[in-house]
Amino acid sequence: MNLHDMPSAEQLVESVREWLERDVLAGTTGRLQFHTRVAVNVLAMVERELRLGDSQRLAHAQRLAQLGCADDAELARRIREGELDDQLAQVRALVWADVRDKLAVANPKYLER
Repeated sequence: MNLHDMPSAEQLVESVREWLERDVLAGTTGRLQFHTRVAVNVLAMVERELRLGDSQRLAHAQRLAQLGCADDAELARRIREGELDDQLAQVRALVWADVRDKLAVANPKYLER
């Protein structure tokens, strides 16, 4: 259930991003065009985080729980102290999954390889 009416935050961000791409970018040059491209990329990241963030946070928490960690700070401490040396494959899998999730938001093109 959503408290807020339409349009959603994701739809609002998408509308602004599309306006910048269609109308503003084509009508600008130089520094303003560069900053418009940066804004388009930032808004695209926000869209992806709004779309994927909840499921990614849940998956991250589940991966941490599988290692018996409450949060990232505990994971880091346990890695530093060697407490997870016997579970390195699981630790690597968690880190790789987190990196993939972060790239899916930051720049999914990096995952295409």
